[in-house]
Amino acid sequence: MKKPSLLLAAFAVLLGMTARAADDVLRIGMIGLDTSHVPAFTGMLNDTAHKKHLAGARVVVAFPGGSPDIESSWNRVKGYTEEIKTKWGVRIVDSVAEVVANCDAIMIESVDGRAHLPFAKEVFGKGKPVYIDKPLGGNLREVLAIAALAEKTNTPLFSSSSLRYGPGLIELKEARIGRMLGAISYGPCALEPHHTDLYWYGVHATESLYTVMGTGCEKVSRVTTADTDVVTGVWKDGRTGVVYGVRNGKAAYRVTAFGTTAVRDSKEGYDYAYLMKEILAFFKTRKAPVPLAETVELMAYMEAADESKRAGGALVSIADVIAKNSPKR
Repeated sequence: MKKPSLLLAAFAVLLGMTARAADDVLRIGMIGLDTSHVPAFTGMLNDTAHKKHLAGARVVVAFPGGSPDIESSWNRVKGYTEEIKTKWGVRIVDSVAEVVANCDAIMIESVDGRAHLPFAKEVFGKGKPVYIDKPLGGNLREVLAIAALAEKTNTPLFSSSSLRYGPGLIELKEARIGRMLGAISYGPCALEPHHTDLYWYGVHATESLYTVMGTGCEKVSRVTTADTDVVTGVWKDGRTGVVYGVRNGKAAYRVTAFGTTAVRDSKEGYDYAYLMKEILAFFKTRKAPVPLAETVELMAYMEAADESKRAGGALVSIADVIAKNSPKR
């Protein structure tokens, strides 16, 4: 029998290396294809020609989902589903279970926060890390139920607005301003009737505020008009954190931080690539870059704002709001 040629041997080695390289690619499953984040994230991962391509992971399978009572969901889900299928070769399946069975990590992307708890119940406890896009739930009760389920099933969980990783906000966090006294975060604040008010769009400005302030807010009050919301939080160390939301006018995502030696403003803008890098690192390490407790508190801040609105602007305790909405054990 003739020995295989060096060329054939080299080809066999190359095939082996290619197979191992393919095995090293993280397979991502996506659930809920009704947000612009879906093509944005998929393009960065699956398109090697993308100017911000991130190697080492691909979206390989997805379930469309969609909410018939939210226009920005039902009128986009078909288009985004077709886009990631035809442009980037994502396999579209008929059930969440098929997504779970064919991936290494999961992204719940549904624009409707109410869909996140039902999806979480189907994917938690399967040994796979899960990223849930903003808002974590449709209200605080759902958020706390998701957090409790993640703990019960030992599921690595990460949730964040992309605004947390805006380059301007990262620079602001590193600025020297002495002892921080407080901050004002502002941005769009459109409402959606099925969600706690700030959960729908005010979550971005709230996430930005918490990026700078950190946890420790104890009480929240809210002043609301047809055009704006002003939510003020008092932290346990005396700092104050304000979210200024704009509905009917020009709005920009920015944060102003006040310190004992300086006042600094963040530069406007955000970059999905920064968030996607954090998501990929989380999928590989199974350690969330933002503690779940911080995400829960910022969601409670927004829920307390709704309570304050109903109480005519009175101060509302975050601890009381969390206790009121906690699932029974």
